[in-house]
Amino acid sequence: MNLFRALWYWLTLFVVTVYCSAACVLGSLVGVRYRKGGLYDNAARWWGSWLSSLNGLTLRVEGLDAIPSDRPYVFIVNHFSFSDIWVLLAVLPDSVRFVAKKELFSVPLFGHALRAARHIRIDRKNLQAAFGAYEKAGASIRSGISAIVFAEGTRSLDGRLHPFKKGPLVLAIAAQVPVIPVWIDGAFAALPKGQWYVKPGVVTLKFGAPVPTAGLDYEAREALMEQVRGAIVALAGDSPAVRVDSAAAHH
Repeated sequence: MNLFRALWYWLTLFVVTVYCSAACVLGSLVGVRYRKGGLYDNAARWWGSWLSSLNGLTLRVEGLDAIPSDRPYVFIVNHFSFSDIWVLLAVLPDSVRFVAKKELFSVPLFGHALRAARHIRIDRKNLQAAFGAYEKAGASIRSGISAIVFAEGTRSLDGRLHPFKKGPLVLAIAAQVPVIPVWIDGAFAALPKGQWYVKPGVVTLKFGAPVPTAGLDYEAREALMEQVRGAIVALAGDSPAVRVDSAAAHH
């Protein structure tokens, strides 16, 4: 059964990724411009929705309907699984883009699609360049495109919440738009890092109330990080994933 699931997962990942990436690349080549609800938004939503449904993930959403949809946000999310990306793109309305490591932009076809759709490229090894990219991305966000960024920077190997990076908060401050804390539960059980197949199940996405950043400057990033982390932990409730060493959470 696991072998069949693995073959199915990789087949769906390949076919869906090629189709959606090709749509973006071809669109850019023939001059299709970005617009809300256009090709690039739809391709991302197709990719996330199809991969989630084809691999047996049932999505439950809490709190998203209480968030005003007339403005952009920075969604800051825990990161336990590759499938986090699918489920977020499947449920988030309007225009959203990921903050992604620069290596993904070198993947044939897929990387070209990321560029065409204006996802945000970050060089994690060059802090100065990363902060410069955040400033540039902030302008795009203010123009109406929301950003998704993973709080911990990379996937958790043990399914627990790890220390947050300050970069996501620098991005939110640069953009001067509210932060939406997000907790994803169930994705780690479905597809932890290193597993070659998806275990069907329920993935729950919980959206918290907007955290304002208007008027904040770079020096406020630490306090904002603590506030957002507290909101995400509150969304997680009694999940064992948030039972980490309290001292480690501040590094």
